[in-house]
Amino acid sequence: MQKFFQYQEKKIAYRSIGAGKPVMLIHGFGEDSQIWNKQIEFLQNHCHLIVPDLPGSGKSEMITEGQKDRTVEEPISMADYAEVLSAILEEENLTNCIMLGHSMGGYITLAFAEKYADKLSKFGLVHSSAIADSTEKIANRIKGIDLMEIYGAAPFLKNTIPNLFSSKFKAEHPEMVATLIESSQQFSTPACQQYYRAMMNRPDRTNVLKGNPKPILFVIGTEDVAAPLNDLLPQISLPIYPHVHILEGVGHMGMWEATTQVNQYLFDFINL
Repeated sequence: MQKFFQYQEKKIAYRSIGAGKPVMLIHGFGEDSQIWNKQIEFLQNHCHLIVPDLPGSGKSEMITEGQKDRTVEEPISMADYAEVLSAILEEENLTNCIMLGHSMGGYITLAFAEKYADKLSKFGLVHSSAIADSTEKIANRIKGIDLMEIYGAAPFLKNTIPNLFSSKFKAEHPEMVATLIESSQQFSTPACQQYYRAMMNRPDRTNVLKGNPKPILFVIGTEDVAAPLNDLLPQISLPIYPHVHILEGVGHMGMWEATTQVNQYLFDFINL
């Protein structure tokens, strides 16, 4: 069921589906809640799914600097997006949930776990990482922001999205890559630039993982160039109860590239 509510005078959209354990699925950059459709179809009869469009994505309006005692010089952060997720839980009259975040959604999940630990029973990083951007990656983010300013978000996403998939998947399923590119064309340039600034400014949050007593899921692709295996291997030993799944030959989009496996991993984790 599609729902809307007002957050800082902005319309925020989310889907509330099914009954049982509350599970929030958080999409990544250049995506909206529909990226999880294959998982929703599998999980909807087993739990209460809450699947938001992050501000600036899908049917949700972009939150802006300068609102709610902010200044223009204070950019939107991952913690601000986490506040929106907390507001959704309140809207649903829920005190806690299981949160699973893909890519940038994982960064927001970590910010949420840092700020609202009592609102999470467990959480998962799906092709995501707790470390901050490297100097090189920050430089690439700045370049991306500049390119979006010149050419717009749509051409930028058209060029970057194919890199998210493994070589084999791109060759065998070009229509699915094209579908994601097509769906990404609705993004505004300011929203995508805001996401990039928030990602490049996010702090290292490995402290959220270290010694954490809650079950934490890691889904990792061996061909993921956005959240590389070598970056994630040191992180999986930080929590007390890690649940790690490594997808061979899969890139950054395991929800589409290895749907059956990912669905089962999520189901098993939710039902621990």
